[in-house]
Amino acid sequence: MTQTAAPGADLDAGTTARWVLALTQFLLILDTALLNVAAPVIGSDLGMSDAGQTWVLNAYVVAFGGLLLLSGCLADVVGQGRALMAGLCVLAGAAAVGAVAESGALVIASRAGQGAGAGLAAAAAMALVFSRFGGAARDRTLGLFAAMAGLGGAVGTVLGGVLSDWVSWRATFWLNVVAAVVLVVLARREPAFRGDGVRRRFNAVGGVCLTAGLAATAYALTAGGETGWTALPVLVALGVAVAGFAAYALTERASRVPLVARTTWRNGRLLFALALASVGQLVLVPCLYVISVYLQEVRDLPPAQAGLGLLPMSVLIIVLAPMVPGLIGRWGLRAVTAGAFALVGLSMLWLARLGPDSSYLGAVLGPTLLIAFALPTVAITTNIAAAMAAPPDQPGLSSGLLTTAQQFGATLGLAGWLSIAVAAGGQTRGYSAAFLIAAGVAGAAALAVGVVRAERPKSGI
Repeated sequence: MTQTAAPGADLDAGTTARWVLALTQFLLILDTALLNVAAPVIGSDLGMSDAGQTWVLNAYVVAFGGLLLLSGCLADVVGQGRALMAGLCVLAGAAAVGAVAESGALVIASRAGQGAGAGLAAAAAMALVFSRFGGAARDRTLGLFAAMAGLGGAVGTVLGGVLSDWVSWRATFWLNVVAAVVLVVLARREPAFRGDGVRRRFNAVGGVCLTAGLAATAYALTAGGETGWTALPVLVALGVAVAGFAAYALTERASRVPLVARTTWRNGRLLFALALASVGQLVLVPCLYVISVYLQEVRDLPPAQAGLGLLPMSVLIIVLAPMVPGLIGRWGLRAVTAGAFALVGLSMLWLARLGPDSSYLGAVLGPTLLIAFALPTVAITTNIAAAMAAPPDQPGLSSGLLTTAQQFGATLGLAGWLSIAVAAGGQTRGYSAAFLIAAGVAGAAALAVGVVRAERPKSGI
């Protein structure tokens, strides 16, 4: 059995473990950012349709989102370190297939495999943070996570454009292979990642049903925002999702060893933290995507220049993220969380003024620098709140719930923003409407954090 960090415990697995986990987060964000830029080039080279190009991205999202929760439970059973290395190996193998693929179908299959590996690695990495770090050490680790996420987004966006334009889109896949293999080697050498897991049984049938429901939901959300919510494949996916969730609920009720402990659904503090984590991703992920689209489609910038347009924000995130734990120590978790969501709301209101003739300095740089303060703060505070409220004996399950909430917040946000933009007239008019609605959602989250009474107001939400 491995040692587990109870809330507030002063447990620190060390600098090497912290950096391996943070670099795993860096790789997962880098992977997504690279392909966001490279997908059109892949489609052009392999003769893929517009829908096929979209599924270079969506296949990853569906596999990633569908497997996160089950991956967290598996990490508890086999050991979080083993699960981390297995996920990275799957990611590397799938990326190698994509690097040599000669057809769009094989690239899409490769991306689905990468999503599956990334889901296992992501859940295991967060579980290791929950179980190997506590107190101030855990907060520092989450701060480093946020900094590496910012760096991964910045490097991936710029490097995706540079490699696609100057080398080959295949280089983006090979980069993932090399990075994943290096991380596996480092993880194997880290004593803190060794452990046998809890060797517990769980409702495997329910896990399969839940995974099917989550994957079908991810498919419906990604496809619905593009093809319309009444398209037959979307309706079929929604039906599969409902059936999967219903089957999961029935098997969980009958099982003596449920996949998710029944006490988890009565843990109000954990559920509130998960909701906030989901809302943060629902607002911020599509916001950055829309800004990138605006720079390329409205301002007519090439991908590399559009990536550079977001570079100041990413650099500032890297600088500011490690400072967030200090702010929490001074002002308290609740106050910092509420302030972060309020800043998100203000940045959305600012971005709602985007127009075809808006200046970069005033309409893009200004609000994205404001986001640089808010984005890592939202990520760190909601992660800390979830870690504090989670049951300490099942870190994998808790991390699976957290990463699932974040992923589906992002997926729902992207689908919702696209639908809002189309309904409001497309391009800048539609974007402005989406930004205004996002501002309202962020403001509501800030208000909820301020008014919901916490059991421990100085240390929890």
